[in-house]
Amino acid sequence: MLLAALQMQSRPSDVAANLDRLDKAAAEAAAGGARLLVTPELGLVGYGAGPDLPLLAEPADGPLAESLAAIARRHSLAVVAGFAERDGDAIYNSALFVSADQRAVYRKSHLYGAYEKRWFRAAPPSAVLVRHDGLSFGLLICYDVEFPENVRRLAQTGADAVLVPTALPKGGSGEFIAAHMIAVRAFENQMFVAYVDNCGSDGDFDYAGLSRIAAPDGAILAAPPGRDETLLFASIEPSVYARSRAENTYLADLKA
Repeated sequence: MLLAALQMQSRPSDVAANLDRLDKAAAEAAAGGARLLVTPELGLVGYGAGPDLPLLAEPADGPLAESLAAIARRHSLAVVAGFAERDGDAIYNSALFVSADQRAVYRKSHLYGAYEKRWFRAAPPSAVLVRHDGLSFGLLICYDVEFPENVRRLAQTGADAVLVPTALPKGGSGEFIAAHMIAVRAFENQMFVAYVDNCGSDGDFDYAGLSRIAAPDGAILAAPPGRDETLLFASIEPSVYARSRAENTYLADLKA
């Protein structure tokens, strides 16, 4: 299966513009043969929207979700997009998966820094998986992937790949995460990891623009040529990495 990842510069608080950008990317992804498009953390509302986040937050079955579903139907592919989710009085940093026949929501469990903790509620750690085109995909968001327990939980429940919308900031830590940690998470769990970053500036934040799609053997299948907007493609074919799984039997040998 061909996966597409949009490294995107969101416009803070401009949902219509962000949806339009995602729609154009979905058209390009579908034309290139992709069956799944992954976009960045809070990409639909803008990570840096700050005080507007409570105003932009919607339930997982609200108008924003319907607009995303319409894009998925129009281009005949599945889409993962980040948004601010409202559930009663709580607001979550969430990722929505939509396809022609299913939807799933993942809520970020590990909030990063005072900014996220001000605007969002942390969800309990969970294993959210979806089936698409014969493969199983788990969902995490940004900081979640930096805790190995979260990725291992998805591997143990049968995920072939983990999809990670992110808002990785510029700086040394971000460089290390993109250059090393994503490949290690893929290798130690013998699965694919699609880490899809924001880019440019969004309110008070500057992003690294270091999206990565890593294979089970730790190889980087796709990375942007620079730090700007780009659409990446990678083939997600678990059978190609059977030898890697046979040589690196971490899941089978894991002791409680």
